[in-house]
Amino acid sequence: MATKEKLQCLKDFHKDILKPSPGKSPGTRPEDEAEGKHPQREKWSSKIDFVLSVAGGFIGLGNVWRFPYLCYKNGGGAFLIPYFIFLFGGGLPVFFLEVVIGQYTSQGGITCWEKICPLFTGIGYASIVIVSLLNVYYIIILAWAMYYLFHSFQTDLPWAHCNHSWNTPHCMEDTMRKNKSMWLALSANNTTNYTSPVIEFWERNVLSLSSGIDHPGALKWDLALCLLLVWLACFFCIWKGVKSTGKVVYITATFPFIMLLVLLVRGLTLPGAGAGIKFYLYPDISRLEDPQVWIDAGTQIFFSYAICLGAMTSLGSYNKYKYNSYRDCMLLGCLNSGTSFVSGFAIFSILGFMAQEQGVDIADVAESGPGLAFIAYPKAVTMMPLPTFWSILFFIMLLLLGLDSQFVEVEGQITSLVDLYPSFLRKHREIFIALMCCASYLLGLTMVTEGGMYVFQLFDYYAASGVCLLWVAFFECVTIAWVYGADNFYNGIEDMIGYRPGPWMKYSWAVITPVLCVGCFIFSLVKYQPLTYNKVYVYPDWAIGLGWGLALSSMVCIPLVFLISLCQTQGSLSMRFKYLLTPRDPNRWAVEHSGALPFNNPSTANGVLMKPTHIIVETMM
Repeated sequence: MATKEKLQCLKDFHKDILKPSPGKSPGTRPEDEAEGKHPQREKWSSKIDFVLSVAGGFIGLGNVWRFPYLCYKNGGGAFLIPYFIFLFGGGLPVFFLEVVIGQYTSQGGITCWEKICPLFTGIGYASIVIVSLLNVYYIIILAWAMYYLFHSFQTDLPWAHCNHSWNTPHCMEDTMRKNKSMWLALSANNTTNYTSPVIEFWERNVLSLSSGIDHPGALKWDLALCLLLVWLACFFCIWKGVKSTGKVVYITATFPFIMLLVLLVRGLTLPGAGAGIKFYLYPDISRLEDPQVWIDAGTQIFFSYAICLGAMTSLGSYNKYKYNSYRDCMLLGCLNSGTSFVSGFAIFSILGFMAQEQGVDIADVAESGPGLAFIAYPKAVTMMPLPTFWSILFFIMLLLLGLDSQFVEVEGQITSLVDLYPSFLRKHREIFIALMCCASYLLGLTMVTEGGMYVFQLFDYYAASGVCLLWVAFFECVTIAWVYGADNFYNGIEDMIGYRPGPWMKYSWAVITPVLCVGCFIFSLVKYQPLTYNKVYVYPDWAIGLGWGLALSSMVCIPLVFLISLCQTQGSLSMRFKYLLTPRDPNRWAVEHSGALPFNNPSTANGVLMKPTHIIVETMM
């Protein structure tokens, strides 16, 4: 038969046999359903879908409100030295490792480790525990942002004045502080500490803060409704799988960059901006002697790159086998760190303006985390012309920055769990996503009570702490480099992208990243301090114990699954180790890139090419 006729026969095979049935999920074929096979896995419809999804997933609130604060606190420009050491020694290698594992195995965050090394499947379970806890409390920030956004549609912003029901007699508007003679007179006649209307709006209206975590108080129904709206938005972003996620990120991942650029330009044109930027970047080399500076650099890298959560692995699992993920991972890394650096200019230019307006030092107005988003910046916009416009712009940016991070992490969680039971859960994916979102919403209601801020901070300090992420990253690198074999993994990468990356990645997985993780892990435990709120409220012992329980709930998964796997496997101890350290289905991965090929080469009978009767691998349609 002529070559042209053979190719046409194979095209007919793909068209007639591998075509999804109407009304079924992508990749579902009639013969799969009849034979009880798993529905086939979806793939990104284009490369840009993957790039934007990853960018939206790991460029989030931490880039805007955590990196600039850490930079100024830890020596300004000198902080970039430990930052880049951890970036090239830990962040980029682990980020690429997770993406390429997903692409190599075409599996989510749990089952990929079952394919690579069954004995260390606990790595996947640890990641899922961390991201499940993170999904419960991270979205609370978005509920607060939505609450502020709704209150921004007013001519007079409610946190700008002291004439509201939640204000106390000690409230003083921030613009009055610039009048030094009045301020000195008030200070001389009254020893009472005056409070800002922004702080009172945050603590007395938004949070209605109770006296402690053991006094939860009433449910804040306005915040509960905001939380529900954000969860609904998250659900509809991912309910149709990567086909919908890949399109939503065209807006959620790009629009915040436009608004950040607008805020940057506006900030640089404000009086006092130069002093703020100098405060942000002025180097203090002596700060590098403090181990806490290096701990902050390491934890910032792991937080900002969203690694050890299973999300990057799940996103990578939807890539086509021959996709050059190495190139795009490096570019995405530059985008992530570049966004953090540029955000510092946008934030500190505005903080410099605010300090000049109030007549105080920049150190007195610099904040991190929720303090920056819901106290420092709202205070700054009240001093600008057109405060309503800038407030709306800022909180829309905050919402979109956090929303795509949230739904990408939920997508990673869902993908990992669905891959555990693909036969059932892929057919009922929408229902499963709805149930997971409902469960997370109900748990999150504990953080929108009058004592909810204490619960939120407990989760934030322990559940997804740097200690947990460093623990998982260490085992990921050791498993790939020393158990599976770095050279073997490089062979797989070469088969996918067509060339071997430089030895930097291999050496990082084998030595540099584990050493950095162990060092940072030990220093974190040595420098550990019990959690407090605003450096005043001390958490009770039972709450500290609960926090450590949240941290250990993920960390214990790795040794626990290790022991359970050994106990459930039959044979001598050496045979068990040999079996559990052997990768699963390596030949399937090696040929998957060629598409849905027959098990044997097409046979001919009387010069006629016979259509294959069965296939061995999934199609890459």
